This record gives sequence, structure tokens and C-alpha cells, in this order.
Amino acid sequence: MAIYDTFKTRTAQALPKLNATEIKRVQRFGTLMCFRDGERLFEAGLTYFGMYVVLKGGIRISRYDGLGNSSIITEHGPGEFAGEISQLAGAPTLVNGHAIGDVEALMLTVEGLRALIVAEAELGERIVRAFILRRVEQIENKEGGLVLVATPGHPRMHALQGWLSSNGLPHRVLDPRSDQQARALCEHYQPDAQDWPLAVCPNGDVKKNPSVVDLGRCLGTLPELSPDDVWDVIVVGAGPAGLATAVYAASEGLTVLVLETRAYGGQAAASARIENYLGFPTGISGGALAGRAFVQSQKFGVKMAIPAPAGRLLCDSYPIQVEMCGSLTHLQARTVVLSCGARYRRPSLANLRQFEGKGVYYWASPLEAGLCASEEVILVGGGNSAGQAAVYLSAHAAKVHILIRKDSLASTMSSYLIDRIAATPNIELHTESEIVALEGSDEEGLQQVRVRDNRTSLEKDYDICRVFLFIGADPNTGWLGDCGVQVDDKGFIRTGFDVRDGVARAALETSVPGVFAIGDVRANSTKRVAAAVGEGAAVVSQIHAFLAEKAR
Repeated sequence: MAIYDTFKTRTAQALPKLNATEIKRVQRFGTLMCFRDGERLFEAGLTYFGMYVVLKGGIRISRYDGLGNSSIITEHGPGEFAGEISQLAGAPTLVNGHAIGDVEALMLTVEGLRALIVAEAELGERIVRAFILRRVEQIENKEGGLVLVATPGHPRMHALQGWLSSNGLPHRVLDPRSDQQARALCEHYQPDAQDWPLAVCPNGDVKKNPSVVDLGRCLGTLPELSPDDVWDVIVVGAGPAGLATAVYAASEGLTVLVLETRAYGGQAAASARIENYLGFPTGISGGALAGRAFVQSQKFGVKMAIPAPAGRLLCDSYPIQVEMCGSLTHLQARTVVLSCGARYRRPSLANLRQFEGKGVYYWASPLEAGLCASEEVILVGGGNSAGQAAVYLSAHAAKVHILIRKDSLASTMSSYLIDRIAATPNIELHTESEIVALEGSDEEGLQQVRVRDNRTSLEKDYDICRVFLFIGADPNTGWLGDCGVQVDDKGFIRTGFDVRDGVARAALETSVPGVFAIGDVRANSTKRVAAAVGEGAAVVSQIHAFLAEKAR
């Protein structure tokens, strides 16, 4: 009964009905539109809008997968509204909408929707909650979104699925050996060996062996960016620090563009559970925290571009320019916030890259956990992220072997995690140990791992197919050389008093005026999510002060 009641509550929140008074409050943000029975209001992958509120008639919402398949998801009647996170983010819709009978509806643009959510806080909360729950249901039920076509185990599938999952994008995977439509698609396009996998966009476009940039283009996460626009703030990196900057800056009226290489949330999003973040006594997953922050940024009108790696920072003129990686596009900003974090550190193993995504992973999401069912796995690392991942994986794997080079976890991991690891029967800690060899093949992936005990110099082979590396990261600052941003001897960015030139500057400002650094990439920063969020909030006041000085 409790499960049934929870289901009813969730359904009611996902499909709320506005009363006459609430509809009247919405009217000033929208435009009245009329549609005939059967007329299409919006089309998957092509139509951009904010929200439709039904006044008369109904809207039938249907799944469309680009292969011609269509099935009804739900129907919205008078007082109900159509839309989900895609609309709040300014991306094209992932579903189709058709009129049921003669329809009258209020149509809100993306800007109108955001204005409504900010101006009408209580009503906006209900709308945003409904949008979030609808996206969750799309992911769970694989309704709308992208279709990937490939045989199981294809080496590129893990990377593509990982990118889609990390960005909260619904998708399905079809095997042409067992699915008739996938087989028909392959017969039509005749893909060669180098063309796999195929990706079918919501609008029906088919991409052969797509990159994540291709996926971003067809799903709207990578919008066209004009070099003529001058942003108040360009944030490089969408980890906790960058997301905090985006939310606070946009909520205070600044125009904000966020450039992210892989997925919002950064490395924190890979944490299975963050238990020492203020306000969450039972803990929260890094993915859930990042997802909430992402939606919050969209609410305030932040422009997010993923995947959009920055290639160069150019500071010899003002506005400051960010050159996109692999492109001659220069984006302009009055200020730039560097929250570009760090790159995963790789051990010195000759064939490591051969097995990345095919047995070697740098995070532990549900996608990777699903691969570990009833298997033994190895996890390398002794920090909090490693501990959280080990505990999470222990619920899925038969056994988790933790390898560390030190003689204990005491100096690198929080005590509550050490205690939890000790109390988990299928986690085994191997101190003063390291991986010395990986064995396998391109076809089968990783098959065997050789581990050395550095106390005895004895080596042992494990028939293990999954290795998780949590051995830290190096600052992502190599692309800043053309700008002259000062870094310390380890490559972390100096700010405030740490800049060695005798010039007074704000606490989070770098050696280049108007360029700020926050989070893990900043020298002497506290490597904690809460600290990163605090710096993201604090830097906004320093941005305001810089812009005010420039305006004099």
C-alpha cells in the first residue's frame, strides 16, 4: 500500500492541474493559441518552446524514436501543461504533441517560462518538480530521446551511454540481431565496420559512429554559440564550483555561459553518496546533487554548452576571449571563471588506454555497477571518492579489492568511510599494493590483472575484468599558457595573495584581471564539494566589483 501511495503521489506531482486562479497568473507570461483536432503542436527534435497550458481540449504526448515508432505517453487536459526539462533548458522537445479536439492553449516561450518560475515561486516550484519527474520517467521508461544501434559489447557503446547517462538524457539501445527495426535500419544504411554504432536522433537523422559532439548537436545540449555575443561571465567547467557560480551570477542578473567538456557535475557527479554535505543528513549521490544544480541554473537562464571544451584563453584584449577546442570560434566575456577542475590521473601501465571503457573506468555510476554483477572487481585509490565508490560497488559486485600504496587509509580517507569499509564483508583492503600489468584483447576487453605486494615483491594474477581507478587528478591548466595565468609548481592556479607580482587583487582573482579561479583547480583550495560551492558563490561578488570598476 505504501508503494502504491508513493506512486500516486509521484504521478500527481508529475501531472499537476492548475486551477482558474493559477491559470490567470500564467496568462501574462504566455500567448493564446488555437489548434484543430489532430494538428501537431510540437515535434520531437525540432520544436523549441517553454510550456503549453491547456485551456480547452487536450494534448496527446507521444514517444517518437526516429525510427517511425510512436506510442502514447500521456494526455494533458484543461488545466494541465506540456513540457519537461528540455524546455526549461532551451533544448528541442524529445516528444511529439498533437491536439485532441479543438484546442486552446497558452504557449510560453523558454524566456516566458523562466520569467514565470522566478516571479511565481510557489507555482514555479510545482512546474519544475513536474518537469524533473517527467524527465526521470523518460529515463526509466526510455521514452523519447536517442536510439543507439549496435551489437552488445561494442567498444564505443560504453563511452556514448556513459555520456548520455551522465547528462540525464533518455535513450534506448537496440541490437540489430534481435530487433527487426534496427536490422532494417542497418540494411538501409549498410554500415561498414568503422560506421558502428549508429545513432538515431529524435528528428530521425541517423549518425554513423557518432562522437559525443554529434550527440550534443542532435539533442540540443550543444547549442550554436555566436562569437558576437559578449557574456558577463563565461564559466569554464560545470562541476560544483562552476554550477554554483552560474546559479548565483544568473540569479543576480548577469548573463552566464557555461562550457563543459563532458557532463555537468564534474568528478563529484561520480560519487555514489556524499554524506558530509551540509543539509543532507542521509547523504545524497553526486549525480542527484549535480542534477538539481543543473536544473536550478536553467531556471535562472544560464546557457549551458556540453560537450564544449575550451582550447585557449586569450587575454591580450578586452573583452577576454575563449577559443573553443578544435575550432577557430572565439567567445567573448567581460569576466571568465576557471572551474575546470582536474583530469583523471592515469597509472603508468603500457596498455592502459587499450582497456579504457572496456574494463578500466574512472568513475562508478549505475552503468558501471550493472556490469559488475556477481563479479570480483579491483578499485585503486585511498581517498574519499575511492571509499564511496568501493561501498557503492560492494552492493553489486561479488567482491571489491581495494589497492593502496600506503600502509593504511588513515591519512587520506574520512573515518566514517574507513569504518564502513571495515564493516563491509565483501570489501578487502590490500595495503602497499599496486597494479603492474593488464591483460586482455581488443575484442574481449580486460581479462586479467597482475598485482604486486610491495612489501614482499610477490605478484599475483587476478581473473578480473573490471578495474576502477580513483588515484587523484592533475590540474586542467595546460590550455592557459597563452594568457599568462600564474600557476604553482604543481600546475594549480594562483589567486589573491598567492599571486606573486605585488598587485592587490580579489581573493579568487588570478594574475590576469577579470579572470578568476575556483574549486579544485585553484592552488591551496580545499578539495571538498562544500568548499567548491562556497567559492562559486563567493566569486560572484568579486565579479560584480570588477564589472563596476570597469564601468567607471
